[in-house]
Amino acid sequence: MTKSVLAWLLLGTSTALAAGYQPKVIYGNDDRYDVNEVPVSLVREVADSTLAMIRVSGVQPNAQGGFDIPSRSYGEQGRLCRDERFFDQPAAASCSAFYLGADLIATAGHCIQESTCAREAFVFGYRMGNDGSAPMTASANDVYRCKAVVAREFTRAQDYAIVQLDRPVVGHRPLALSRKGVQANDPLVVIGHPAGLPTKVAPNAGVRRVMPEYFVANLDTYGGNSGSAVFDARTLEVVGILVRGERDFVYDSARSCTMSNRCQDGACRGEDVTHIKYVGEALERIGFFRR
Repeated sequence: MTKSVLAWLLLGTSTALAAGYQPKVIYGNDDRYDVNEVPVSLVREVADSTLAMIRVSGVQPNAQGGFDIPSRSYGEQGRLCRDERFFDQPAAASCSAFYLGADLIATAGHCIQESTCAREAFVFGYRMGNDGSAPMTASANDVYRCKAVVAREFTRAQDYAIVQLDRPVVGHRPLALSRKGVQANDPLVVIGHPAGLPTKVAPNAGVRRVMPEYFVANLDTYGGNSGSAVFDARTLEVVGILVRGERDFVYDSARSCTMSNRCQDGACRGEDVTHIKYVGEALERIGFFRR
């Protein structure tokens, strides 16, 4: 990885380390970036392997041979305060996922199960355009259906699912899974769909503490980030799957609207991330690496 890429990913991390990674949903500055705002191509390429999980009913065939993805704005859906970031962007995703290779993707176990598989679509490229346009359509090549859930765990300890799509993926690269565990203070970046929004890249985070089955981090994430790939910022290898965390929003009674939760002085619990090794072990069991 070039020094310029690493410098951008680690921007502000030293300050966070000195502060002891106090857990909160938004850590000081809101570090979420649209993909078109990310200044380095390598990170944009990694983001291209992210998928939005959207109900099949919300992905509608159009006359051009692609799909329309209608959605009310993020702000309208959540009755948010007007100064909330990304207020006017659409928010169609219910969870996030990432590409493993062939016809397989990974997400959080609580996002999907075999009984709900048929009603879910997975969409590459659900992100803001380079000109700032909203992703209201998708090409047919970027829309996939869930064929089967081939591995899944949903417990407090482990929360992941491996989903088989209706056909092999074309035009996107599999992400590299880390073979090493994380340690406290390791720098992180997460890529996914916070609150259902178009893809966001959120660097400047780090590991707070490590548990046997998961680790806790200070990632700027929301509900729709469940299933997001969490990367080691130094290598851009996947080290975990975002699965749960602190309350996302609080009500502002003075303004009669909802705003993002900002925690101070260590008052919040942090965000939990399932270790990626469990996905690797599941891929071994289903014979993925022997294909």
